[in-house]
Amino acid sequence: MFNLILFGPPGSGKGTQSEKLIARYGLKHLSTGDLLRSEIANQTPLGLEAKKLMDQGQLVPDEVVIGMIRSALAANPAAKGFLFDGFPRTKAQSEALDALLTTYNAAINVVLALKVSEEELVKRLLNRGLTSGRSDDTKEDVIRARIAEYHAKTSAVADYYAQFGKVVMIEGEGNVEEIFGLLCSAIDAKKAA
Repeated sequence: MFNLILFGPPGSGKGTQSEKLIARYGLKHLSTGDLLRSEIANQTPLGLEAKKLMDQGQLVPDEVVIGMIRSALAANPAAKGFLFDGFPRTKAQSEALDALLTTYNAAINVVLALKVSEEELVKRLLNRGLTSGRSDDTKEDVIRARIAEYHAKTSAVADYYAQFGKVVMIEGEGNVEEIFGLLCSAIDAKKAA
């Protein structure tokens, strides 16, 4: 089983590249946002617990999110591997994910981090805001705050996995195919190691 985490600030191209990587390597996409919406829609015990917390304006605790990931792993025993998107977001979540994967005799094989300049991110998100209908993509100050929050939160995750030599920085500026090629080269190198 080959597992990877795809990191990148808002507007870095994670969504586009995730789709291409999933198709190329036959991975199962695990987006915590999608899992959360699915659990709530299916009214599972975890989903009901998460909805109650969200309705009160609270964050969903790590153990609930890990529970959803545990369910997704158990539901896909034949998966070639997983692409984690939007998780982990803290060192504690990284440690919990590693412990969970260990129960499946698996691990995170590589963390791919897309590097894109703040000015390019702002430009991309403002352009996306013209067609996406997302209000958080239309105001430059909101976009810059999201980028700052991303860097503040995820740096601890990158630091955590860097100590195991699992982080590969990928230049996220250029055309989609060039960036995809860089991502594939990093994955192929880790798979061959």
